[in-house]
Amino acid sequence: MTTPFRASRDIIIRTHNWAEAVSFYGSTLGFPEVYRAENIVGFDVGAFRLYVEKGEAHGPVFEYLVPDVEQAVQKLVAAGCTLVEEDVSVPRCYVRDAYGMTFNVGKAGTS
Repeated sequence: MTTPFRASRDIIIRTHNWAEAVSFYGSTLGFPEVYRAENIVGFDVGAFRLYVEKGEAHGPVFEYLVPDVEQAVQKLVAAGCTLVEEDVSVPRCYVRDAYGMTFNVGKAGTS
């Protein structure tokens, strides 16, 4: 069975300088805030939504949506990708490919 991947329009970054980053994207660049929670703020920046989260920096994370996350992750790991972080309570499943791109694998229809 094939698992079609398609990109969402979400990109997430993490930083320990969260308040400064939120101010930069919201005030300096003037991006409208579209989501706010205790540790994450989302901005509509035009072609995509940028989420700024408190925490250890890991570079930009893109998101691919699939019908079956478990099957997709198995396929990716078999193809040489590395599972970087997984937290089903978020839900979050970060995978890094052999070429350096990190992305979240999310369930289609839920993001």
